[in-house]
Amino acid sequence: MEVTKLERVFMHGDVELKDIEDSMSADQVLDFYSGQYPELTNSSVSGPEVVNDKLQYKFSTSVGTKG
Repeated sequence: MEVTKLERVFMHGDVELKDIEDSMSADQVLDFYSGQYPELTNSSVSGPEVVNDKLQYKFSTSVGTKG
């Protein structure tokens, strides 16, 4: 039996973002990318699910109104 570690990828809409460091949590990766994509500051992480032999996480942006 051979154990293979799956690569993590993070999806922001249709954009595939690479894993920064596999020791970082998905929330830490989200915080890192929020510097490049400001809309991620109000996002959440869902997943992972296996897609094409990769662990895929999705960044979901919360859009709403203040009121």
